[in-house]
Amino acid sequence: MAMTVMFHELGGPEVMRIEDVEVREPGPGELRIRVEAIGLNRAEVLFRTGRYIEPVTAFPARLGTEAAGVVEAVGEGVTGFRPGQPVSTVPGFSQNEYGVYAEQAIVPASAVLHRPEGLGAVEGAAVWMPYLTAYGALVEVGGMRPGDTVVLNAASSSVGLAAIHVADRVGATPIALTRTAAKKDALLREGAADVIVTGEDDVAGRVLAATGGRGAEFVFDAVAGPGVTDLARLVAPGGSLLVYGALSGEPTPYPGIELGLPALNMRTYTMLETARDPERLRRAAAFVTSGLRSGAFRPVVDRAFPLAEIADAHRHLESNTQIGKIVVTVPR
Repeated sequence: MAMTVMFHELGGPEVMRIEDVEVREPGPGELRIRVEAIGLNRAEVLFRTGRYIEPVTAFPARLGTEAAGVVEAVGEGVTGFRPGQPVSTVPGFSQNEYGVYAEQAIVPASAVLHRPEGLGAVEGAAVWMPYLTAYGALVEVGGMRPGDTVVLNAASSSVGLAAIHVADRVGATPIALTRTAAKKDALLREGAADVIVTGEDDVAGRVLAATGGRGAEFVFDAVAGPGVTDLARLVAPGGSLLVYGALSGEPTPYPGIELGLPALNMRTYTMLETARDPERLRRAAAFVTSGLRSGAFRPVVDRAFPLAEIADAHRHLESNTQIGKIVVTVPR
């Protein structure tokens, strides 16, 4: 039996319960891991509240796709893993099928990566989703190159910070958008070339000034909703507006018509494009591991909660006050 977070109805953090659940042996293509730390993601909040891109199909339901731990058992047909190895999971599976908010978890081996040497469990639970999202959208899909400019909102999120680091490593210029000045210094320390406070500054004017009037080659949007029209105004001719989240919760228009049919590429992206494609995942893992080894990349952990305080951890996630990743640690 293993302590496992379950929920029996949609709702707020209070619907999550820690229950003793029997853990089976891994089946073909699966691993069982002893979970040491869990990385929290917005997807879990949306799944718990019934607002995710896939609905909950049955109750009781599990949560979580990103964790770090140690391999305990290897299922039939799995190669490259053995008991005792430190690993991390990447969000490449449905929460209707698997969940890692637990002391022990069954996961598909295809969504497991070896943890780089020297990376602890807390960091190992905080690194992959942010960097795979930023790399996958901006480099693998977008083709970001040295000299490009990327404007990003939700810049203090784990993905936003990873996007700053990725842009810096590629030789691009990251410009961070933030709603208040409270996080400005932290974003500059993380490598943003400029930080624009959306409630105080002339966003379009600042971006045009920073790019010699051409606009940004990439706008990396976690919010969507009506604001995409203003974001599209920041895109250089032939540039791309990449939408990877929907934090606004509002309908998202296509801005091209209102703006007079500019040369605008608008595309959605989720890290599942990378996590579920073995070749893309291999390239992404190599890129991120290289960045970790060189010191260009590092997971930014805002705060760690014990598993017993999972509801408080989710409340903190929904507060939008964090800078970086929220991690939950699992007692041994």
